[in-house]
Amino acid sequence: MKTFSFIDRILIELEHNLRTCHVKPARGARPYPAEILPFPDLTDTENRHVSGLMRVNNAGEVAAQGLYRGQAFSASQPAIKKNMLQAAIEENEHLDWCQTRLSELGAQRSMLDPVWYWGSFSLGLSAGLAGDKWSLGFVEETEKQVTRHLQQHLQQLPEQDTRTREILNLMKQDEMRHARQAHLAGAAKLPEFIKQAMTLVSKIMTFSAYRV
Repeated sequence: MKTFSFIDRILIELEHNLRTCHVKPARGARPYPAEILPFPDLTDTENRHVSGLMRVNNAGEVAAQGLYRGQAFSASQPAIKKNMLQAAIEENEHLDWCQTRLSELGAQRSMLDPVWYWGSFSLGLSAGLAGDKWSLGFVEETEKQVTRHLQQHLQQLPEQDTRTREILNLMKQDEMRHARQAHLAGAAKLPEFIKQAMTLVSKIMTFSAYRV
C-alpha cells in the first residue's frame, strides 16, 4: 500500500472538497431509487418546498463527506480509518441521488456547500483526535439526528411526490445502519451538551440551506 506524505494527504482532501462541492458525483453501485417512479404533478409552491428540502439534504450529504473524511484523516486505527472512508463512499451515493432530484426539480444546490464541508471536516478531525471511541460516538449521534431529520422531511412531502419519498426512505435506512454499525464498533455515549450543540448546528444549516 502506498504511503502518502502529510502534504499529499492535504492535497487529496482539497481535491475531494472541490469534487464534493462543485462536481456532480458519479452514479454509485445501486440504481437511482426513483428511476421507475412517475414524475409528480407539483404546484409551484410544492416544487419550491421540495426543492428546499432536497437542498438541505444535499447540504447534509456534503457535510457527511467532510465529517467522515475528517475523522478518517485523524483516526488512530487503520480499521477505523477504512470504515470512515467506506462510509464516505456510501454517503457519496446519497449525494448523487439528492443532486439528481434537485436537477429534476429545476433547483440548485446550496451556495454554502463549502462552508458545510469544511465545518464538518473540522468537527470530524477534532472527533478523531479525541479518540476512536469518541469519533464513533460522534458518528452514531450524527446518524441518529439525520434519521430524525429525514423522517421530518418525509412527513412534509406532498403525498404525490413518490420520487422524493423513495429517495429519502432509502437514505434513512442507510443512516440507521451507519448508526448501528458505529454503536457495535464501540461508540462512546456523547455528553448531552455536545448533542445539543450538534442539534443547534444542524438547525442553522437547515435554515440556511433551505433558502440559499
